[in-house]
Amino acid sequence: MDKTVYKRHIENYSTHWWFQARKQIIEKIIKNKFTKKINILDFGSGSGVNIKMLSKFGFVSIYEPHELTNKYLKKKFNNKSKYKILKDLDKSKFDLIVMADVLEHIKNDKKIIKKLSKNLNKEGHILLTVPAYNFLFSKKDEILGHFRRYKKREIKEIFYRYKALKLSYFNFFLFLPISFIILINKVLNADFIDQVEKPPKPLVNKIMFNIFKIEKEILKHFNFPFGISIIGLFKKND
Repeated sequence: MDKTVYKRHIENYSTHWWFQARKQIIEKIIKNKFTKKINILDFGSGSGVNIKMLSKFGFVSIYEPHELTNKYLKKKFNNKSKYKILKDLDKSKFDLIVMADVLEHIKNDKKIIKKLSKNLNKEGHILLTVPAYNFLFSKKDEILGHFRRYKKREIKEIFYRYKALKLSYFNFFLFLPISFIILINKVLNADFIDQVEKPPKPLVNKIMFNIFKIEKEILKHFNFPFGISIIGLFKKND
């Protein structure tokens, strides 16, 4: 993550419809699964959009290798009774590892999942979100440091040693307009990252937030057939 990406995340995540609605969807899936306090790792925390939400469910260990972002997190999340910033994972064990739009940044995705499985307690879980469909891979992905986007089948292959408790596309209702914008900009080879990563005008931001967050209720009962992203909750098989 370069300085401009880091700065953009810090400035925008607290109000941007996508970050905030995604957070509610992740929260709902965790709430539906876990009834007791758990030990959580936020792996690749980025600017920390999910950390306070995750602390509702237990103690949160924060792992973010990007130096500037790590410094920001240390200042913001310094309550040692709720959070801990990790330099490395070593032999730490967790009940839940959260990877919110992280896997696409890692060149060897299969290797990191195999490695993280060693940091899970018996019957531990991994929750992840990733961007969907390589035909939507654009200049925006390149700037963000993405190696790829995914199909649901590819996520199944990576987690073949796990039991899939939830695996679905999401950001379903906004798929057509967002895909159209991405593909037009892809044809033009345009750098449109500021347009999508900065919140739109307040009314538009509110409308998109409310459309996206509806999916948190639907995902409890139903898997979407397509969407801009994929969400999965996997249980470790010992």
